[in-house]
Amino acid sequence: MGEGSFCTEVWQRTAKLVRAIHEHPFNTALGAGTLDRDKFAFYIVQDARYLEAFSKALATASTRAGDVDEAAFYAQSANTALTAEASLHAGYIEEYGLSPDDLSGIATSPTCLGYSSYLQATALSAPYPVLAAAVLPCFWVYQDVGEALLERTAGAADHPYRAWISTYADPAFAESVTQAKEITDRLAAAAGPQTREQMVHAFCRATEYEWMFWDSAWRQETWPTAEWVSL
Repeated sequence: MGEGSFCTEVWQRTAKLVRAIHEHPFNTALGAGTLDRDKFAFYIVQDARYLEAFSKALATASTRAGDVDEAAFYAQSANTALTAEASLHAGYIEEYGLSPDDLSGIATSPTCLGYSSYLQATALSAPYPVLAAAVLPCFWVYQDVGEALLERTAGAADHPYRAWISTYADPAFAESVTQAKEITDRLAAAAGPQTREQMVHAFCRATEYEWMFWDSAWRQETWPTAEWVSL
């Protein structure tokens, strides 16, 4: 990620937003180990549903990639989203004793649906480089948060959210983030001005959704119209 690259530009543009993500009450409480279990359980359920859409967007990126290595990367990442991260969620769901009925009783939040729908719409209608930019924050922001939390909690071996933190601070995950950034930088360097600007917008919008996702979990967001609709 060299000076003047796409990734350098968008990381600078979203610096205040990323700092707000780190400082959000959900993540500060998670790092302190004091995050309410109900809030984390709500987050885990929403994240599991989001990852289904994220993996489909990655799979679409794989089919649209013109480079075989890029296609392989996105295909492998789609698989990881459905296996390794799904296993993480399943572990916490089992630990919390959540039954299938409990899970079905938690509605998909407006933010989860919005973020999922945004990625799927981008996957189907936007140029491939724009899709690469849109999925990048879910890699990069999670790595950034995970590594910061790992450093902050290094002395707490019995931390209640150690498995979550370790997943996103893992060196193997960092390697995948580096690959995602390198691909996006290459695509941006070859893109015309209009496509590059669309890429910037997609990266920033997805990063906004990242903040909104944690915020919605902190508030255990519900549909304000729920009292008038039965689903």
